[in-house]
Amino acid sequence: MKKLKLVLIGNGMAGVRTLEELFKLAPDLYDVTVFGAEPHPNYNRILLSPVLAGEQTFEEIVLNNLAWYAEHNIELHLHRKVVEIDRGNRRVIAEDGTVAEYDRLIIATGSTPFILPIPGKDLQGVIGYRDIADTQAMIDTATTHRHAVVIGGGLLGLEAANGLKLRGMDVTVVHIGDWLMERQLDKTAGKLLQTALESRGLKFLLPKQTAELLDDGNGRVRAVRFAEGDEVPADLVVMAAGIRPNYALAESAGLACNRGLTVDDTMRTSDPNIFSIGECAAHRGIAYGLVAPLFEQAKVCANHLAMQGTAEYHGSVTSTKLKVTGIDLFSAGDFMGGDGCEEITLSDPIGGIYKKLVIRDDILVGACLYGDTADGGWYFRQIRENHNVSEIRDLLMFGEHAIGDAGHQGQDKAMLMSDEMEVCGCNGVCKGTIVKAITENNLLSVDEVKKHTKAASSCGSCTGLVEQILINTVGGAADVKPKSEKPVCNCTDHTHGVVRQAIREQHLITIPQAIAALGWKTPNGCATCRPALNYYLISTWPGEAKDDPQSRFINERAHANIQKDGTYSVIPRMWGGVTNAAELRRIADVADKYNVPMVKVTGGQRIDLLGIKKQDLPGVWKDLDMPCGHAYGKSIRTVKTCVGSEFCRFGTQNSTQMGIDLEHAMFGMWSPHKVKFAVSGCPRNCAESGIKDVGIIGVDSGWELYVGGNGGIKTEAGEFFTKVKTAEEVMEYSLAFIELYRQEAFYLERTVHYMHRVGLEHIKKAVLDDEERRRALYQQLLFALSLEQDPWKERIEQTALKKEFERIPVAAL
Repeated sequence: MKKLKLVLIGNGMAGVRTLEELFKLAPDLYDVTVFGAEPHPNYNRILLSPVLAGEQTFEEIVLNNLAWYAEHNIELHLHRKVVEIDRGNRRVIAEDGTVAEYDRLIIATGSTPFILPIPGKDLQGVIGYRDIADTQAMIDTATTHRHAVVIGGGLLGLEAANGLKLRGMDVTVVHIGDWLMERQLDKTAGKLLQTALESRGLKFLLPKQTAELLDDGNGRVRAVRFAEGDEVPADLVVMAAGIRPNYALAESAGLACNRGLTVDDTMRTSDPNIFSIGECAAHRGIAYGLVAPLFEQAKVCANHLAMQGTAEYHGSVTSTKLKVTGIDLFSAGDFMGGDGCEEITLSDPIGGIYKKLVIRDDILVGACLYGDTADGGWYFRQIRENHNVSEIRDLLMFGEHAIGDAGHQGQDKAMLMSDEMEVCGCNGVCKGTIVKAITENNLLSVDEVKKHTKAASSCGSCTGLVEQILINTVGGAADVKPKSEKPVCNCTDHTHGVVRQAIREQHLITIPQAIAALGWKTPNGCATCRPALNYYLISTWPGEAKDDPQSRFINERAHANIQKDGTYSVIPRMWGGVTNAAELRRIADVADKYNVPMVKVTGGQRIDLLGIKKQDLPGVWKDLDMPCGHAYGKSIRTVKTCVGSEFCRFGTQNSTQMGIDLEHAMFGMWSPHKVKFAVSGCPRNCAESGIKDVGIIGVDSGWELYVGGNGGIKTEAGEFFTKVKTAEEVMEYSLAFIELYRQEAFYLERTVHYMHRVGLEHIKKAVLDDEERRRALYQQLLFALSLEQDPWKERIEQTALKKEFERIPVAAL
């Protein structure tokens, strides 16, 4: 039988997903022709932001490579924009004259960025953010220009801003709304997000209305002017102020349009031979911009193209689960609330957690989560299925596990899910589909599950849940690598462990040597791998490998912590939290001389000078004449102490002197991540020794040592390590542990995570059970520190430091 002819206009995610669904139902019904305006195969637009940020390459986000099109005998026309639909003759015509006839036509032309209709919108350096070409333009501009302005505080705008910041640009986000992402977050969550992003160096102006883009005289943008008349410099302006359905082609062909290409519940347009899906289609007056509704539409469209004629699309109840620059967000339903609604909220601004649940007539109708989105999928099911929550109202805020039976405690979320429960909201994949694919196709990795089911292949937020399902289904056969065993970055396929081992075994002492010996994919590495390589080299070969300032973070290069307004925080070291009148006078004099706006006592018992201008940093350090506190470094930060037996009536040991001695012993030490010590003079533990990387508590008969504590967002109590009698033993045992951590931990791995990875028994065997190894580790650390000149002191004394502050560091993050 002669095949029908199917033409797809638009080679994006929605259109190609329709073909994938069609091939499942009727693989031989059509000869398929695809027109794509871009010169690329189908790729995941959701992952453009990681490409901009340097976390992924374009090749890694391609969904269907050219071989896939060939495998399905698709006639593919790339970089050919269709300019006419001749409905009378059932054919489409591309701008280069290419003609394709059709029996059925799918229009999936997507959307276009909304460009503000203001003077200067056509200047060079003004772009939208919609495709890989826009992404590449931003990457290229970041190498030659400094100031970027992103107009729009939605998801795309924030991801663009973060990527440009990581590329070394000075970024300002301009938003007309009162808070960020107002369509996905309420005001409280939006403000929390802004605060978090400001701490990463992004600047925000809101509510702010853009009036004009100014010309530099050569046709390129130089500044953004606002309605109030003020300006900000801009070498690059990214318009991320929304999208518009791209239906001009359909409208010119006489198809019914109303703020999108009008479709019915079968995804047919006003012409029964023409279908439309995706962002260009308006179903019941709504054009959806999220992936999940588009993929639901694709299934319905494919059903009718396959001539099964049973499926209908009735619209989507949408939820949004996002990761904005590493911050988890979730919202669903009517999360703003209002008249007739009750609101349950949990707010922990310090911990970065905010949850808001909206209830109407005992039905959960909306949810907004910031920071902790683990129960987002469960809340979404309650909203979508209109469950009555009156009997579980008191426990609702604490999520699904709080509702379950006591017998369920300890089981993971995947085990508690029924087969019909949705795992991947983007692609509408339920647990049963995933389990069936795993068992029928003998799948053993998450990547294989992605390929067969599309679960976790879009935004990626459900990857962990897919991994749990895989493990529960195939057990130990699952090929699930822990994060620490994944490649260092996209520049290499090698893990941190392989890189460390190669540096040691091949005696590599420079970054170029390491890159060449390990076959790096990029000639110079990136901002992710260079700091790691630099640490591995100097920690493996002390005295031989030279510290590379170009491979350090901006805070380490400036010897101060950059703040949200571009000023810096300077923290001089106070050994063990102890100071004297002379140091305090110098600090006070510096505060006066440099007009320091805030002087604050830190949680680590030191004094912080906040608001110092970059150009004043060399002078500040010279006038202070105190060692640097390394508050910015992957190094020893502080040794917190209580007053101990010297003054306290409860003190059993001299904790203050012990803390001073430890801090002196480790000064100038670089480590995989920041390291904090604390010494308490008695079991009352006033120095909070139980939540430090190394905690030391004085008791009547000596000292107790604890390791692996962490006082961050997720507080971890330290594990009891050993008990010793003398101060000399405290020094030897604790520094031996730190040297073992320095030698074995992966870059940016805290002691608690290192300990969980290798096991406490492994650490005890090396430090406690093997006296020779312990003393060797102790001596190795002392040897390394004896060879290292303090980079702070050495570089502060060099006048070149001033020049360094005046330029953008290569490895600035």
